[in-house]
Amino acid sequence: MDEAALDYARKHLAASRDAFAKAAEDADFIASLGKIAAGMAACLKRGGKILLCGNGGSAADAQHIAGELLSRYEFDRAPLAAVALTTDTSVLTAIGNDYGYEQVFERQVEGLGRRGDVLIALSTSGRSPNILRALEAAKKRGLVTIGFTGEAGGDMATRCDFILRAPSDKTPVIQQIHITAAHVICGLIERSVGKR
Repeated sequence: MDEAALDYARKHLAASRDAFAKAAEDADFIASLGKIAAGMAACLKRGGKILLCGNGGSAADAQHIAGELLSRYEFDRAPLAAVALTTDTSVLTAIGNDYGYEQVFERQVEGLGRRGDVLIALSTSGRSPNILRALEAAKKRGLVTIGFTGEAGGDMATRCDFILRAPSDKTPVIQQIHITAAHVICGLIERSVGKR
């Protein structure tokens, strides 16, 4: 690799380090982690479920988080009800074809969501139409709404009961913060709901 490529690597790592340091020092960010974990734990203790959605890398994060909850995170315990709305290709393509891509998560929330469940919606920009529609559907059905977004937040904040803003405007860095924050939240939930 030439020096320009190595400089790119250094800059990316530095941007990641700076965003993580900013998050770690931000009392509101840390408080949001606790509030989100508490809301999710309360839902699970009542027998509710966690629904998750996102596009692209955020879809992968939704699946990752669901896996940590349904399987295990740091220790063995009972499975926790979590469903990534990003995984069923037949459902996604049927809704996309019949109703439009903007409704791929909204219709799943309408069909699967129950009052008191939680919807976690991930959008680095906070402006993804299918994510915003899913949040609106969740609100109408009485779900607790949680948004993971970037520093600007887009239009998500007004549709979410809890919002987690990664302190960056760079999509890859936002996604790194999101999955790390999700790991913290899963650890807090496991300590609250699970038993060793």
